[in-house]
Amino acid sequence: MQRPILAANWKMNHGPSDARAFMRTFLAHYARRQDRQVILFPPAVTVTTVLAALKDRPDIQVGVQNIYWEDKGAFTGELSAPMARDAGATLALIGHSERRHVFGETDAETARKVAAAVRAGLIPMLCVGEKLDERESGQTEAVVLRQLRAGIAEVEPHAVGGMLIAYEPVWAIGTGKTATPADASAVHAVIADALRSQVGERARSVPILYGGSVNRGNATALLSADGVDGLLVGGASLDAEGWTSIARA
Repeated sequence: MQRPILAANWKMNHGPSDARAFMRTFLAHYARRQDRQVILFPPAVTVTTVLAALKDRPDIQVGVQNIYWEDKGAFTGELSAPMARDAGATLALIGHSERRHVFGETDAETARKVAAAVRAGLIPMLCVGEKLDERESGQTEAVVLRQLRAGIAEVEPHAVGGMLIAYEPVWAIGTGKTATPADASAVHAVIADALRSQVGERARSVPILYGGSVNRGNATALLSADGVDGLLVGGASLDAEGWTSIARA
């Protein structure tokens, strides 16, 4: 890992007005740093607001939380990868646990979304992770590898080398439960091995982030774990001061 990646997923929070206030506080306290990469994933209606606040801060990137796999058409309510790119986004979250388990997104759909992101010049951040019952029944590795292999199935190896992966155990998201640094390291090692078997040396360039009840109290320990290249933060990223603390971890 060259630099840790700190990514904030605001989910369905912070419309344009709240985002402007957040960005004023965050940018006042977070100076440019060369030793890490910061990414914000605001709601789609807030992307341009956040980008406007960052006009003098190219060190911070902005992504969208979801895309559809078609480039355009009669798909009311959806956001295409080319539209996201045109708005100024550079990344797209794909396969987040809430997309999978609240909205029923399938492995095949995540594959189509990854391909659409690559086609449009967006960097996909593919999310993988197991539910509590799957973990307790010893299926963690099988579930994570199934989601990973499906997610990259429709893109070329060189494109996989430009992606990011986020391991987010579903049982640890919004529950206050967190995988230990050792737990995260073990699964990240499985993901890294699988990537090497799929795309060879290109796998070395793929950062693997951990997400799941990350907060300012555990961020440093998780970042210090072997194989953890960054953090994908949900609820704890909604408070500007708290997020600043995590971004500095």
